[in-house]
Amino acid sequence: MEKAEFQDLNASPGNGEKELKLDLLMDLSLPVSIELGRTNLYIRDILNLQRGSIVEFEKLASEPVDILINGKKMAEGEVVVIEKHFGIRITNLVNAAERIKGLGKE
Repeated sequence: MEKAEFQDLNASPGNGEKELKLDLLMDLSLPVSIELGRTNLYIRDILNLQRGSIVEFEKLASEPVDILINGKKMAEGEVVVIEKHFGIRITNLVNAAERIKGLGKE
């Protein structure tokens, strides 16, 4: 009877294995959104909203917008116009440890 052999779970995988695992993630698609600002409104004010109403946010126009990936803040940027489309120029990234930590939380 042969003794069973198992892979050492503490051993780090070789570079090829790491790249293969990383390649599996490269084709995932995550939602990216931009947050201009936030505010709180009373229900009576929400019910009175109509075309032409203006909702003022707490953030100033000169402040950077938040770039959210999968609902988590990953960067800040400024709004730019490219031909007829809006775009965001990234000006600041959340540090890598915070970005990774934020990915696992709902």
